[in-house]
Amino acid sequence: MQLTIVSGLSGAGKTVALRQFEDLGWFCIDNLLPDLLQPLIGHALAHPSPRFACIALGVDARANAREIEDFPLFVDALKNRGVEVRVLFLTAENDVILRRYAETRRRHPLVGPEVTLAEAIGQERRLLKPIADLADDVLDTSHTNLHQLREAIQARIETSPQRGLALTLLSFGFKNGVPEGVDFVFDARCLPNPHWEPALRALSGRDAAVAAYLDAYPEARDYAADLEQLLRRWLPVFANRDRTWLTVAIGCTGGRHRSVYLVERLGVALRDEVGSLSVKHRDLGGAAP
Repeated sequence: MQLTIVSGLSGAGKTVALRQFEDLGWFCIDNLLPDLLQPLIGHALAHPSPRFACIALGVDARANAREIEDFPLFVDALKNRGVEVRVLFLTAENDVILRRYAETRRRHPLVGPEVTLAEAIGQERRLLKPIADLADDVLDTSHTNLHQLREAIQARIETSPQRGLALTLLSFGFKNGVPEGVDFVFDARCLPNPHWEPALRALSGRDAAVAAYLDAYPEARDYAADLEQLLRRWLPVFANRDRTWLTVAIGCTGGRHRSVYLVERLGVALRDEVGSLSVKHRDLGGAAP
């Protein structure tokens, strides 16, 4: 089991960090009381499961002072149980945190009737000092935008259940409407249509006879090659910009021959290029075998 405890000042980016862990397949809980660390990890150790292989937990100033003071004892106890524990602490300059709260208009957890935001930030620094002193990695986000912070967090995650981009290749028929929620749509209706060949009409783009028919046309081969080149060029760019998934839809008239042929061909070509790949045919009734 690998356990990363994410802590830090309010407004420094803890929520963004935890979401990055979650996007990479880690089991995540935010605002966990330190007193619950041992029972939670004890349960995970007693019930081995892939979902508990990598756990990220958020601990912050919403815990009480006694729990935070005892935080080093919790960590030592977990390490003694064979858990690989890493503490990531996020911080930022006071004026940066003040500006972020002014922009979001959210309430700092320590602000009260007699405690200003500036005073609350100072209190939080003192309160979280036992965690900050124990941190394996301290990340200052003062001059980091949202995308840079995600990249910095991802660079610090050495092991994840899901690494790389998850790509879905989807075939469909334009006569049944363009699918929603896709990132790219390509139109294959310009290619020769096997539907007009009586011997191929009942088959699909998965069948060797349909693939052979389309392979015989240079424009079909070029279309597939151009799509493959485009995706090979840009998939790494999307992955480096914090995208964890991407859906590419290819349509023909009925979603049975040309689009299926292209999706199947791209699935074979790109399977080793992404973290996970899913090939689906909407108008053939689901995922490819």
